[in-house]
Amino acid sequence: MAERRADWKRHISDQLKLRDRVQRHTFEEIVQQYNRLLEKSDLQAVLTERYQTEKYDVQRGHEASSLDSSRSDSLHQEMSQMRIRHQEELTELHKKRGELAQTVIELNNQIQQKDREIQSNEARMLEYQQQIASLEGDCRDLRSNLQELEMANQTLKDEYDALQITFSALEEKLRKTSEDNQELVSRWMAEKALEANRLNAENEKDTRRRQAKLQKDLADAAKEPLPIEQDDDIEVLAEDGGKGAGETSPNRPIGRTLRKTSQQPQGGLLDSISNIFGRRRSANSFGTSPETSETPSGGCAEVRVPTTALHVFEAHDGEVNTVRFSPGSRLLATGGMDRRVKLWEVVSGRCEAKGALTGSNAGITSIEFDSSGSYLLAASNDFASRIWTMDDYRLRHTLTGHSGKVLSARFLLDNARIVSGSYDRTLKLWDLRSKVCMKTVFAGSSCNDIVCTEQCVMSGHFDKKVRFWDIRAESIVREMELLGRVTSLDLNHDRSELLTCSRDDVLKIIDLRSNAIRQTFSAQGFKCGADWTRVTFSPDGSYVAGGSADGALYVWNVLTGKLDRTLDRNHSSAINSVSWSPSGTYVASVEKGSRAILWSDM
Repeated sequence: MAERRADWKRHISDQLKLRDRVQRHTFEEIVQQYNRLLEKSDLQAVLTERYQTEKYDVQRGHEASSLDSSRSDSLHQEMSQMRIRHQEELTELHKKRGELAQTVIELNNQIQQKDREIQSNEARMLEYQQQIASLEGDCRDLRSNLQELEMANQTLKDEYDALQITFSALEEKLRKTSEDNQELVSRWMAEKALEANRLNAENEKDTRRRQAKLQKDLADAAKEPLPIEQDDDIEVLAEDGGKGAGETSPNRPIGRTLRKTSQQPQGGLLDSISNIFGRRRSANSFGTSPETSETPSGGCAEVRVPTTALHVFEAHDGEVNTVRFSPGSRLLATGGMDRRVKLWEVVSGRCEAKGALTGSNAGITSIEFDSSGSYLLAASNDFASRIWTMDDYRLRHTLTGHSGKVLSARFLLDNARIVSGSYDRTLKLWDLRSKVCMKTVFAGSSCNDIVCTEQCVMSGHFDKKVRFWDIRAESIVREMELLGRVTSLDLNHDRSELLTCSRDDVLKIIDLRSNAIRQTFSAQGFKCGADWTRVTFSPDGSYVAGGSADGALYVWNVLTGKLDRTLDRNHSSAINSVSWSPSGTYVASVEKGSRAILWSDM
């Protein structure tokens, strides 16, 4: 601090010396004139004193000698002239002295002003020095922070390199494991094929053995004579059988005729038995109860475009996220943020509460019935999917494994497997027989909706892409990028066209045979209200319906591509989901409020 004080004093001294050198020549002439004026003033004072002395001497001489009057007059005149001349010079000197005094005053004022400026500059310099000291402290702090950040960055870089190496090793291990798994699956499939061939061979042997035994039993039974009346029905059968195998004489023994009739090919009988048992097996596949299963409507005789709200009702305590009709259109299921799936029976244009499915720990995001209507699958925000049976409303399966909200879950066509998509950017394939996850596929983006065909899964994602997955290969077959985040997917009745909805407020139909966009739908006022806004095809694929953020229901004609109608007077908030009944009679819509509406043209 002492060094800084000495520095600024030295600086001020240097500045004053510099000012003295620069401004000295400006005032040097004035100083010289002032000095000459002082010299003249001193000379005037000396002359005046001498003249006074001479005056006194002259007066004394005049008194002493009045004789020399002429000399005295001339001297007196000379002294008067000299006095006048000196008086003029004295006046001029006083004038110059006044001017020089005024100049000195002005210079003193300037000096005072400069002194004030110097003081102000010194104060500013002191302030600047304080700021410099503060900035130097900040610089030191920033340097220390920079060093710490560089050290942390280096540490993170080292950790990243280590993680990259570990990831590479794990990726290589995963690749080898996948190859081994593929090889094991191939070997397992080959063993299964061999086992199936062995079972088929054994079944064939057993069938041939049973056929041979049955033929022998029938032959033995035909050889036994039976007492038959002439008017018995067997005689008629014998005659019919004779006509089928050739003409038979009426005099021929009846037992022989019966034997010919009974020796028809046995394959038809066995095939009939097999068909009966086969039908029973198919009717009771994967837990389907014949008593409770709905008969899916095979086709839609006539699709009714909704015009009227038949029933407006409070469906849940809070937001309603999803809605779905059962395959037979008899039941309507809704799921909401109150963690429940509610079931409604559609009777004469009204929805009557039938029951509720509980067990979820968070809001329901997606609902799906199996093809028979015996099971209901629901995805929820508690990272799980659940399956209930519709005959007793009991929770049967809870599928956990996702690390984020499950936004969609769908049955595959065999009803024995399901696919779920989650906010954790993965898709999982589940086997309901073993209740385990068979495959997990990383999609790279949050999955908002899923639809399935026999061997392909289509998923809509937050990154604006629709991805097509091969179930067998666990790989992406192709991708299609839209102009907004994909919120909904739906397939038409023959699974040849895919309906998409995205946050750019546009619905599109993609032809799955040509992989091209066939139709685009939009309307003034239509706006997606959420990332999970669901739209739907009509059962015959001739219309599409979707709900808007303003609570209006929009219906487009697929053939013309134009808006058919807008229903905008019943919902009070954004529509989250729309479902068209398989019979084509009803449309159901649910909103962010607690309301659900059943629509039709009746």
